[in-house]
Amino acid sequence: MKKLVIAYSGGLDTSYCAVSLSKAGYDVHAVSVNTGGFSAEEIKTIEANAYKMGVSTYKNIDAVKTFYNKVVKYLVFGNVLKNNTYPLSVSAERIVQAIEIIQYAKSINADYIAHGSTGAGNDQVRFDMIFQTLAPEIEIITPIRDNKLSRQEEIEYLKSNGIDMSWEKAKYSVNKGLWGTSVGGDETLTSHSALPSDAYPSQLSKTEETKVTLTFLKGELVALNGENNSPEVNIEKLNNLASAYAIGRDIHVGDTIVGIKGRVGFEAAAALVIIKAHHLLEKHTLTKWQLQHKDYMSNFYGMHLHEGQYLDPVMRNMEAFLQSSQETVSGDVIVSLKPYHFTLNGVVSEHDLMNAKFGSYGEMNKGWSADEAKGFIKILGNQNKIYQQVNG
Repeated sequence: MKKLVIAYSGGLDTSYCAVSLSKAGYDVHAVSVNTGGFSAEEIKTIEANAYKMGVSTYKNIDAVKTFYNKVVKYLVFGNVLKNNTYPLSVSAERIVQAIEIIQYAKSINADYIAHGSTGAGNDQVRFDMIFQTLAPEIEIITPIRDNKLSRQEEIEYLKSNGIDMSWEKAKYSVNKGLWGTSVGGDETLTSHSALPSDAYPSQLSKTEETKVTLTFLKGELVALNGENNSPEVNIEKLNNLASAYAIGRDIHVGDTIVGIKGRVGFEAAAALVIIKAHHLLEKHTLTKWQLQHKDYMSNFYGMHLHEGQYLDPVMRNMEAFLQSSQETVSGDVIVSLKPYHFTLNGVVSEHDLMNAKFGSYGEMNKGWSADEAKGFIKILGNQNKIYQQVNG
C-alpha cells in the first residue's frame, strides 16, 4: 500500500482526510504534534478517534520544549508583537509542527504526506513550504483544498461512512498552545464587532492584586517568585497565574500570507506579561543603539516567521544577533497582576545602566562639567545650523 502520513488534529477536516485517504487505498499514519495546551486525556481521545477514522497507526509528538528552544525564546529576545499587538501565538507553532511531522514521515519512509488546510488560509503555505523544502521527494496531498469542500459536504461524507460524531461547529474556534490561544468566531469575520467576554477560554476568577517576580537570565525566564524551573514550565505557570485575571485578551488585525486582511481574537496572558517585562529589563540593561537595532531586526524576524520563511538561513543570522544581544539581560522584574491588566513596577539588575554614580537624569551630572556640556551641545547642533544658514 501507499504509505501516507497525515497531520492529524482530530477536527472535521483532518478526520475527513483520514477516512477518504484510507478508502482511496493509502496506508494512513496519523501524527499530531503537541506544542502546548493538550492534556494527557485529550491526547488519548484524539488517538482513539484517529483509529475510528481507519488509520494504521497514531503518534503524538511532544514538542513543547522544542517549540520553546527553536522559536519562543527568540520571540522573547525580540519582544515580537506583530502589528504591535499579536505575539504570534499560533502561527509560530505551525512551523515546529510541520518540521516534526515531515521528520516523522521521513523516518517511516512515507511516500505521501497530507494536511487538512483549506486554500484560503496561512497554514497551507507554512506546511507546504516546510514539507517541500525538507522532503521534496514526498508528494503533498490536500483533499480539502483540492476539492474545495464545504463543511457540510465533509460531514455528509463521514456520516455515509459510518462516522457520525458531533461535528456541529462550535460557536468559537479555539486553538491553544504554549504561547497563547487564538479565538475565532462570527465577530472576527467583521471589522467592527468585539468578541464577548465568554468567548475567551479563561474567565476572571481573581480580583485581588498579586505581585509576581520574573527572573531572567540572559533573556530567558528562569524563575517565578524565586522558584527555578525551565522556561517552558515557567511560561505555563505564569499563564495559570495571569489568566485567572483575564489578562492578555485582544484582537489582532493583520495581512495574511495570501494577501487578504485577517482578524482573530487571542488570549496570551503569559506571552504578553513576559514580553513587556523582558522589554523593560532591556531598557535598563542595553545601550540605546542595541535597542534601536533590535527593534527593526525583531520586526523582520517576526514577519518572516509568520510568512513561513523559518528555514531561510537569514533566520539563523537574526537568531544569532538576538542571542548575542541578551548577554546582559539578567535580573528581576516585578509585575502586579490585576483584573484584565497588569503593571510593571520595576527591575533589579546588576547590569542596570541607570547607575547613580554617573549622574541622575534631570538632577545632577557627575561625569562632565558645565563647560563640557555647552561644547558638546554646540558641536551636536552644527549640522542643523549649517543647513539652516545655507538654505534658510
